[in-house]
Amino acid sequence: MSNSIEIPFSTTLMVRDTCLCLHVQRAARALARLFDDALRPTGLTNGQFSLMMSLNRPEPPPMGPVAALLAMDQTTLTAALKPLQRKGWVTVMENPRDRRGRLLSLTPEGKAVLVRALPIWESTHAMIDGKLPDGSVARLRQDLLALS
Repeated sequence: MSNSIEIPFSTTLMVRDTCLCLHVQRAARALARLFDDALRPTGLTNGQFSLMMSLNRPEPPPMGPVAALLAMDQTTLTAALKPLQRKGWVTVMENPRDRRGRLLSLTPEGKAVLVRALPIWESTHAMIDGKLPDGSVARLRQDLLALS
């Protein structure tokens, strides 16, 4: 005789159909695959594109604000920077105002990769936007920002 309490299968189906976390994760994975495939000819993943685009600023940003923008900790950001540094697309330098801190910048080669990647990103976004009903793209972005 078992004393375990079981969850009815109907509850499993309800969670499957209504869980925001599950649906956002599934959509994120599908979008990541789509952008990874589209950006592959440039040598970038979607995450690398976002990271490099976040460095496209008039002045090299410190690691903290970049990590915050990308919703990652600095250890994860450091690991994400390594392959971009090896390819010669990003440099990490000491912050002259705070020697403990690091500033991040795109190299000329990194900027050239972004120039090639941007039209691919734009056309991929236009295709995705075209799949969603009129007006829902802006609402989706607004709703996602409200959750982050």
